Amino acid sequence: MKKTAAASAAATFTIGELAREFDLTTRAIRFYEEAGLLSPQREGRLRVYTQGDRTRLKLTQRGKRLGLSLAEIKELVMMYESPRDTVPQLRRYLEVLAGHRADIEARMADLRATLEEVRAYESEARSLLKKLGG
Repeated sequence: MKKTAAASAAATFTIGELAREFDLTTRAIRFYEEAGLLSPQREGRLRVYTQGDRTRLKLTQRGKRLGLSLAEIKELVMMYESPRDTVPQLRRYLEVLAGHRADIEARMADLRATLEEVRAYESEARSLLKKLGG
């Protein structure tokens, strides 16, 4: 954490510090910047990230772990920072999560069906092998 002239009272971070903290590459952080998720201040050629940028990066990583798209993450991050009423924000958050959960459940059902097929093929192959004396 560094204190800068532009933000002497608030904690600031370099791109390298955030990269190390979140186990990301600096390129990934710049990508999030290009996507509009982060907006560091500039001191000459240096990027200076605020506590708000750090929080947005943390929310972005949480959204990625949940499997959300970048557009969904951006929408949720923007809602998080919005001074609007929290009821619409929570409803939208629940909609996004419900859609994501439904997608995961569908994929899990597909995987279960595929797993059952594999088990059936394994059983069939074992039976054939036994018949052939192998």
